[in-house]
Amino acid sequence: MTRPLLLATLGLALIPVGARAQSAADGTCPRDVLVAQSMQRQAIDQLEQADGDEAKNCRIWRRHVDTMRRVASVYGRCLSGSERNERLAQVQGSEREFATAIKARCRGS
Repeated sequence: MTRPLLLATLGLALIPVGARAQSAADGTCPRDVLVAQSMQRQAIDQLEQADGDEAKNCRIWRRHVDTMRRVASVYGRCLSGSERNERLAQVQGSEREFATAIKARCRGS
């Protein structure tokens, strides 16, 4: 992953959402967005710990792709406007980038 994209991913993950999160019918969106942000930060931390071990990197990348998909689901459901568009573009872009890397470099992709 390129360093600028990693930094952009981290930067967006740290932007507080607070009251801007829309409430779903059951009112869980504010909590869900906070959990999704935490998941996103943890995924980024794990990416930063990736080293030259291809098998380890592939595991981390697969976990990252799964996490970005789950985070995108929450952002798509709970956010609105430009914040929704920006966050979805960011996590979906990261998911696509790592899915491509997995196909190119990991066995059993």
